[in-house]
Amino acid sequence: MYYLALAAIAFGVTFVATPLVRRLAFAVGAVDVPDARKVHRGVMPRLGGLAIFLGFLAGVGWLSAGFAEIGAALLGGVIVVLTGALDDRFGLSPLVKLIGQMLAAAVVIAAGIRMEFIHLPFAAEKTLEFGLLAVPITLFWIVGVTNAINLIDGLDGLAAGVTAIAAATMFVLSLQLGNVPAALMAAALVGSLAAFLIFNFHPAKIFMGDSGSLFLGYMMAVMALLGFKQVALTSFIVPLLVLAVPLSDTLFAIVRRMLNGQSIAAPDKRHLHHALLAVGLSHRQAVLAIYGLSAFFGLSAILFSRATVWIEAAVLVAAGFVLVVLADVLELVHRSFHPIRRMLRLPPHPERSRGR
Repeated sequence: MYYLALAAIAFGVTFVATPLVRRLAFAVGAVDVPDARKVHRGVMPRLGGLAIFLGFLAGVGWLSAGFAEIGAALLGGVIVVLTGALDDRFGLSPLVKLIGQMLAAAVVIAAGIRMEFIHLPFAAEKTLEFGLLAVPITLFWIVGVTNAINLIDGLDGLAAGVTAIAAATMFVLSLQLGNVPAALMAAALVGSLAAFLIFNFHPAKIFMGDSGSLFLGYMMAVMALLGFKQVALTSFIVPLLVLAVPLSDTLFAIVRRMLNGQSIAAPDKRHLHHALLAVGLSHRQAVLAIYGLSAFFGLSAILFSRATVWIEAAVLVAAGFVLVVLADVLELVHRSFHPIRRMLRLPPHPERSRGR
């Protein structure tokens, strides 16, 4: 009931704040104008991340004095939300946004939230100490997850729903591990996102903008660090499963662009949500399909965290197989990447390949 109360507070504040932030976005000119890469029509207000952050702050902000981890996460969250809000209004360069993300990451790293070592499986009393590498590894994790959530924010309700499912999964896992700060933050984040989705699900009345997607990615990265730092190597796979959809989509994009001779930062319309639209799914169907995929990986993470070694292996094989099938069928990596079709001796999709 305590966690439910926090989620309810976050829900209520975000629900009230979102229409106000929508008006603010129009007033200050923080709007999203459609172009060739975007699927929405008409000018849409951004800055929705401010409403999400306000709900989250109302839910757990008063607990920051009792939990140093929450205080550090909130301080870093302020930095990343401000960075995203400035980008929503003025359009910052990628370098400036990266600096903002690194500053936010530096706050939690300085507070001692970092990956310092992992216990090696099948080796009693053996650990792998990261030493001086703990800081760059943690920095890479936070910035990487932050941008992964940012990249999937391409359809109404997509980033908010996927993150809500991941946060709900993180809440369950944090309770299992007895990690109170992570569970508190996860509960508040779920409440905020549930309220925001009322306005953001298709057809959206407001976008979260970079103020939202960067904040959500940052918080998921920090919560994963709180829940799974200094743990067994196999347990480190749990947050990867929780965030499998945005992380795999980012990985596919990097490989795809490298194979096509493009910069890894170059935008394209071959992300998972674009591919689902291309095969004929409606806007809502594509979003709901990715919700289902996110729930599958969330349940896989929970099962993996409680399973024997053999079940852990089976979960990983199943998760890997699903990702390969997606990459094959939807051509997320390259038009010639068809390992499943080759194994089954099926022809490629000539009409889709010609369209590339």
